[in-house]
Amino acid sequence: MPKILKYAVIGLALTFLIAQFIRPSFTNPPVNASERLEASVNVPVDVAAILKRSCSDCHTNETDYPWYSQITPVNWWLKNHIDEGRDEMNFSTWGTYTPKRKAKKLEEVCEQVESGAMPLPSYLWAHRDAVLSPDDAKLLCSWSKSVRESLNGGTQ
Repeated sequence: MPKILKYAVIGLALTFLIAQFIRPSFTNPPVNASERLEASVNVPVDVAAILKRSCSDCHTNETDYPWYSQITPVNWWLKNHIDEGRDEMNFSTWGTYTPKRKAKKLEEVCEQVESGAMPLPSYLWAHRDAVLSPDDAKLLCSWSKSVRESLNGGTQ
């Protein structure tokens, strides 16, 4: 039995080592300044700071990749989260959204932060500065509501 355990450990170690050479691409897509959220929506400085701190790594094309993005299999898990976040809502391509989609996404911003679903709890394990305080959530909801109202009024 110890021999089997020894081979199993060696096999796992080799698999882990070889897996380090199979990496996802961690390049950010280009950002067109005219499509960014800030190009079409008034984003107050305090709201922009919250979005940068707590949302931008997964919801923009300006992700800051942490050191652990170099370790397989964590990098594949991370890449999946980033891709899903960008697919769901991307502040770097905000200007390409229809007014209806913008309004829906702004509504979801409030729902997600109020429920604690965003930022993802798994993201917060390594990014404690991204935790939203109740005041942060209230500010994001207030801002998203005001932008939604201006969209519905036809001014955005």
